[in-house]
Amino acid sequence: MKQMKVVYLAGPYRGATEWEVVQNIRRAEALALEVWKLGAACICPHKNTALLGGAAPDQLWLEGDLELLRRCDAVICTADWNRSAGAINEVALAREIGIPVFETVDELRLWWQHSHTR
Repeated sequence: MKQMKVVYLAGPYRGATEWEVVQNIRRAEALALEVWKLGAACICPHKNTALLGGAAPDQLWLEGDLELLRRCDAVICTADWNRSAGAINEVALAREIGIPVFETVDELRLWWQHSHTR
């Protein structure tokens, strides 16, 4: 039996208001569900640390997210990922260490299907 692929989700978390933060979480959550429906596990940092801001230094969350990313097989980005400094750094790290980055579910689906035919 082949190992399940693990996909990291990159996209904006922070917002100017609590409403914006929650909306960013909801968009990430919807994309994470699409990844799970493909048959891959999804690491959604938005859900992992949802609304924990201020409970620990931001740097702790950011470093932890990068460590989770290093252990993943691929990255999927929200449609608005490039408006987030954190997501930009995550995508840069993924590309630097050779983890494939996808900007659409269709791209991810093709990769996932190809990786399961070997």
